[in-house]
Amino acid sequence: MNRKNPMSDPQAAPLVQITREDEIALVKLNRPDKRNAINDGLLAELEQGFAHGLGDARAVILHGEGAHFSAGLDLFELMSKRSPDVLVGMRRSRQWHRAFDQIQFGELPVISVLKGGVIGGGFELAAATHVRVTERSAFFQLPEGQRGIFLGGSGSVRIPRIIGAGRVVEMMLTGRSLSADEALQLGVAHYVVEDGAGLDKARELARAIARNAPATNYAVINGIQRISEMPIGEGLFAETMVTVMTKSAGTDAGRRITEFFEGRKQRSGDEPA
Repeated sequence: MNRKNPMSDPQAAPLVQITREDEIALVKLNRPDKRNAINDGLLAELEQGFAHGLGDARAVILHGEGAHFSAGLDLFELMSKRSPDVLVGMRRSRQWHRAFDQIQFGELPVISVLKGGVIGGGFELAAATHVRVTERSAFFQLPEGQRGIFLGGSGSVRIPRIIGAGRVVEMMLTGRSLSADEALQLGVAHYVVEDGAGLDKARELARAIARNAPATNYAVINGIQRISEMPIGEGLFAETMVTVMTKSAGTDAGRRITEFFEGRKQRSGDEPA
């Protein structure tokens, strides 16, 4: 299934391609000639795809066509659309926020496959995903400081929660690049694999995630981040409420727990009860 931006050239290939493999939706950034730089059209298609294009999928894999995940904001388009009206820039930034919020706080777990450049807005996009599979070729940069601009796609909110505010400041001031191994040490990457192996690893993880109860997956991706930022008392209350609602939402928790213990008994050589 491919989704096209209705405002784009009807003859042009979609900037975001969505396909299905059973219960897994694969969302592909499709501007390889621009290193998947994010322009207004790609952002609109990404937002529309996550809002309306995933159907009954149980997990999502986000990846990029070509050698790079995403080189971030399309600076050529930014320069061509410069406006003295501050509200224009504010609206563009808020559009990025809406699109990335749909990824991080949507209904489905999203696994990203990161390779080549994960730069600026591409890093911001990756930070909105829940599981990050990183190929050896990947490198991470926040070059906005050298370009006279600031993070505008939620990076100053999401990325410090992963690597810390001090590291984000240092990366923006110096233009430093993080390798795949450094990203793993800092928690940006959850898995590091050899070049070309990212999609297969993502498929393996997506299949495992899709077997979870949908209500539990929803609670995990929407609850953990929010609860972790609450004061202790409010967080414990919220945890209790989410726990009770999840158990009441058709997760079949009793059967799953029983199967876990039965499987553990069999693996240990005990007779099942």
